[in-house]
Amino acid sequence: MPLRTKVSTGVFVFLLAVCLAVSEGSACAQPARAPLNDHSVTVSGRQFLMDGKPYQIISGEMHYTRVPREYWRDRLRKAKAMGLNTISTYAFWNAHEPRPGVYDFTGQNDIAEYIREAQQEGLNVILRPGPYVCAEWELGGYPSWLLKDKSLVLRSDDPKYTAAVTRWFARLAQEIKPLLQKNGGPIIAIQVENEYGAFGDDKTYLEGVKNQLIEAGLGDALLYTSNQPGDILKGSLPELPTVINFGTGDAKKSFAKLDELRPDGPRMTGEYWAGWFDKWGEKHHETNGAQEAAELRWVLEQGYSVNLFLFAGGSSFGWMNGADTHTGTDYHPDTTSYDYDAPLEENGQPRYKFELFRKAIVDVTHTTPPRLPKSARRATFPIAPTMLTASLWRNLPTPINSKVPLSFEDLDQSYGYVLYRTGLDEGGGGKLVLGGLHDYAQVYIDQQLAGTLDRRLGTESIDIPRQTHASTLDILVENTGRVNYSKKIRTEQAGLTGEVTLDGAAPKNWEIYSLPMDDVAHLRFVAESCSGPCFFQAHMTVKKQADTYLDTRGLHKGQMWVGEHNLGRFWWIGPQYALYTPGPWLQRGSTTLTFFDLLGDSSERLSTATEPIFGTTVSTRESQ
Repeated sequence: MPLRTKVSTGVFVFLLAVCLAVSEGSACAQPARAPLNDHSVTVSGRQFLMDGKPYQIISGEMHYTRVPREYWRDRLRKAKAMGLNTISTYAFWNAHEPRPGVYDFTGQNDIAEYIREAQQEGLNVILRPGPYVCAEWELGGYPSWLLKDKSLVLRSDDPKYTAAVTRWFARLAQEIKPLLQKNGGPIIAIQVENEYGAFGDDKTYLEGVKNQLIEAGLGDALLYTSNQPGDILKGSLPELPTVINFGTGDAKKSFAKLDELRPDGPRMTGEYWAGWFDKWGEKHHETNGAQEAAELRWVLEQGYSVNLFLFAGGSSFGWMNGADTHTGTDYHPDTTSYDYDAPLEENGQPRYKFELFRKAIVDVTHTTPPRLPKSARRATFPIAPTMLTASLWRNLPTPINSKVPLSFEDLDQSYGYVLYRTGLDEGGGGKLVLGGLHDYAQVYIDQQLAGTLDRRLGTESIDIPRQTHASTLDILVENTGRVNYSKKIRTEQAGLTGEVTLDGAAPKNWEIYSLPMDDVAHLRFVAESCSGPCFFQAHMTVKKQADTYLDTRGLHKGQMWVGEHNLGRFWWIGPQYALYTPGPWLQRGSTTLTFFDLLGDSSERLSTATEPIFGTTVSTRESQ
């Protein structure tokens, strides 16, 4: 029993009077604390109950990492204004534990603050901590350092993997356990794993994830599983409720499948795909909002619950876009924009779908949501035509020497580029084969571009001309986004991951340069032209902060920074041709723009726009 100090009644009354007399900011004042909450969400038969009464969850998915922190409140208020009563989000392991045992829950990664703000806006929260989340996010949310040990098996009962997950859940729980509904917070439910039935059918593994969440102290929320209808038997646990995921046009048959496989249990779509995501080199998706609104209305009229995926997509800032695969051998990296044709655009503007969805919710629930907040101002800004440059060749770090090419993970590097360098003797050349190229490589002879290899196109070899003198062979490899779907995630090391041969033989002496590009401030910029892989620096005049788009149609392929913020990738193949740039990230007066272009030359041009710029559109989504 803890030591208790006895205080007489008179002394206590005196101290209380002193505390009441002084200001709120004194040492007597205590920080506000959410009261313990007697509310609870449970399941009875085919419906959810809140405090014993029927409760319909009307939720929208929105990810804290994909919306600028300065706009969390704005987007949450718009969710409330559309009629939602809940926000759903993943927890992204790789954002929070970039290196083993090193955690980041600050700034953009402050998931607890995001959840608190949702509660303050009158929204409940569904948390989906994975550990696998998919989400068109780099490696499905797994930190890439898990792949350094090639014997470790992701999404399995491998002790090395489960130990890492246990540590992650324990650390995440420190942030979110106080925000469970039982403790006065808004978290009403926690998802166990994520669409596991599309991956495997190991119920021991799935039970293990459930138990890990419980051991971390997160079992006080309603636990559930989520799968596509055909995967329910493989990806669910009999003791937990299960919800179903599907897209436009599939509501009636999907719920019929749920009725068949789970006669009891709540009726909810854990992901109703009200849009779709884009991939580099393919078309931009714009789906049928009227059809989706009609289907949403039908779902709500049945008394079923729903989670719109997505309410607001946002942006996969930095290097965090994932990649898709259908066969395990094909590769389709996702764009920086995660607009998803959602009811709320990437920039927070309501799309026409917003009002259609709002009307469906209002008509069925007979509620009156609050008014829609005004959206942020958008503007264009002048960018000085003169740019400073920094050649990659002049800004290389100290290399390491190796007998074989090393992967990003071998180098303790997650994202960016790696340069592999070896020598060519006089007469050297022949067929260069980059086995296991992940993902995009430019090959140089004496710093002159000899060719490009692209995992997306299935190319991994190039003919190198016989050299008339001793030369340098450079292979600059970009991780364009690790696959986030299927068993392929287990082998998604980045860089040169297989054997490299030239004319049938494997070079044995490599200089390897790690280029994570996590600090562009140290680059040595000069006032001269630059060609090849180059950094460019321009200045944009900002009289008043406002959202804008950086029009990248005058660039080629690379990465963009605004001040210290990594906006993401650009690529001339589209379908995305402008990067959303949040106003709060701009510096009044002059904002520094820095970009890296693999094909830099004197034609580089950068301008701004007030609207997104997409290429050819398509209205249908691919089947998963």
